[in-house]
Amino acid sequence: MARLSKRAKSNEPLRQTEALQLPEAVTALKRFKGPRFDQTVEIAVHLNMDTKQTDQSIRGSVSLPKGIGKAKRVVAFCPLDKVAEARDAGALEAGGADLVEKIEKGWMDFDVAIASPDMMRDIAKLGRVLGPRGLMPSPKAGTVTPNVAQAVKEYSAGKVEYRSDKGGNVHAVVGKMSFPEGDLVENITHFLHTLERARPSSTKGAFIKNVAISGTMTPGVQVKHSEAVVAV
Repeated sequence: MARLSKRAKSNEPLRQTEALQLPEAVTALKRFKGPRFDQTVEIAVHLNMDTKQTDQSIRGSVSLPKGIGKAKRVVAFCPLDKVAEARDAGALEAGGADLVEKIEKGWMDFDVAIASPDMMRDIAKLGRVLGPRGLMPSPKAGTVTPNVAQAVKEYSAGKVEYRSDKGGNVHAVVGKMSFPEGDLVENITHFLHTLERARPSSTKGAFIKNVAISGTMTPGVQVKHSEAVVAV
């Protein structure tokens, strides 16, 4: 049996055995002793979905009201006349065939790829490279758009992508441990509202079943989702 570290031992008495209302859950999370770096706060949501049904999955993106405390490295596939605009908006790299070639040669130092619709045919060859890493531009995620500069600006500022997995779960970043408690509550509430609005029309009953928040290196805290998600 693996030994617990001193930090893990000190956190054991602080573990919650019951779900808490969202403000109390955030307070409990911030009480845990963490590492010296500013931890990322993540949310895990279990949804009421039959993942065997093709229409019962969700994917999208959302700009959280308080950001996520981290800038993302964004590249933009766009026509030459849009390159300067994309770079001015914050794109690390922007271009067409030249950017495709650079990535084909192995360059992958970016977090998000944005593309204008007319570039999708050109970047289709990158599917085997970008797809497994979750970096292939997609209309559902908002990363294929005619307004490339605006998308670059939003994702550079930390726009969050979400996608349900085969188990009906969604994981996302909702901020940093250094955020004020109120900011984390606002981000989490906004994210849960976004999921509720994305629920498939064929889903019956309560959509959000379980919610938990955690830090990069701290235990998780269960959230009473009925209190976290108010009428939208």
